[in-house]
Amino acid sequence: MSNIPFNKPFIVGKELFYIAQAVIEYRQIAGDGPFTKRCQIWLEKHLGCRKALLTHSCTAALEMAAILCDIKPGDEIIMPSYTFVSTANAFVLRGGVPVFVDIRPDTLTMDETMIEAAITPKTKAIVPVHYAGVPCAMDEIMDIAARHQLFVIEDAAQALLSAYKGKALGTIGDFGTISFHETKNIISGEGGALLINKEKYAKRAEIIWEKGTNRKQFFRGEVDKYTWVDIGSSYLPSELTAAFLYAQLEQAKQINKRRAQIFNLYYESLRPLEARGLIRLPTIDPAVGSHNGHLFYIITNTSEVRTLLMQRLRETGIHAIFHYIPLHSSPAGKKYGKPGGPLAHTEDLCERLIRLPMYYEMTDTDVEIVITVIEKFFQIR
Repeated sequence: MSNIPFNKPFIVGKELFYIAQAVIEYRQIAGDGPFTKRCQIWLEKHLGCRKALLTHSCTAALEMAAILCDIKPGDEIIMPSYTFVSTANAFVLRGGVPVFVDIRPDTLTMDETMIEAAITPKTKAIVPVHYAGVPCAMDEIMDIAARHQLFVIEDAAQALLSAYKGKALGTIGDFGTISFHETKNIISGEGGALLINKEKYAKRAEIIWEKGTNRKQFFRGEVDKYTWVDIGSSYLPSELTAAFLYAQLEQAKQINKRRAQIFNLYYESLRPLEARGLIRLPTIDPAVGSHNGHLFYIITNTSEVRTLLMQRLRETGIHAIFHYIPLHSSPAGKKYGKPGGPLAHTEDLCERLIRLPMYYEMTDTDVEIVITVIEKFFQIR
């Protein structure tokens, strides 16, 4: 029997050395130390955002974005239902109301054609989620936002170094959020970043990040007192987290290259099953943008087939899993949010999608074992 996990955390470079350096040489393990600054500079340079602030999670980055958008009770925020709970929770915490719209059947990203019908006088923002690192239709979304004077917060948790028409995801809207959770491409255990794409929000973002204080301005000599000036929270990550992360960022190109190889091996090997109409593979349009190989999924023809295939994979020691339960159908989603239209594709595809194992240290042999089990399953059927 095989033993292939869905995900496996990994070390790729100087992670442990940098952690030791933070403790022994720099004598700083609280947030906003040398490694935090290096990570932020890396993000600003490689993504092209105005300012990046490292956070303890992508959830924290979304919460900061909600504060920066001045979300108040009753404000409505349009987002897909097929996403992680943090996408909605960040706004519900401010009293906002998530308005759930359907996903596209091809890319599984938010259906841009459904957004305008969901807009009301209470709408404050749109939150496109770049599912699997694949870009949403950002030209259309930004056009809608401009015409209705709405904020755009890109949930790019899965999309570090993916791009839309040559522009890094997370840098197109007013704000972008990134995750470095251990299931992502570039990891630090827990961790995230807020990308600020308009200069006018940078100063307040820094204050919110520093628990609502002007600490950063004080240390730069811009003010003579360090005091409480706004709402905020403890959004900084530990310097140990930042040290681990910086070593990963140094090898980001190598990490994503390997994930792309795994993705392509899955894709090319499983194409015959798609040609026979037995499964559906991810839809990628190179003319629109590039993806980062974050995850590989297949879509079965029925939920029953998915159940049987997942059972077969488990029996052979392969950990393949489904993804989100749509937020609009969850207890909290029904309590705090509302549908913004029909959600037929969300309800259908969530029942038929399987995520296959994908991690940096996964070997070609591991991938081929997964492929063989899937091929044999459909041959038997």
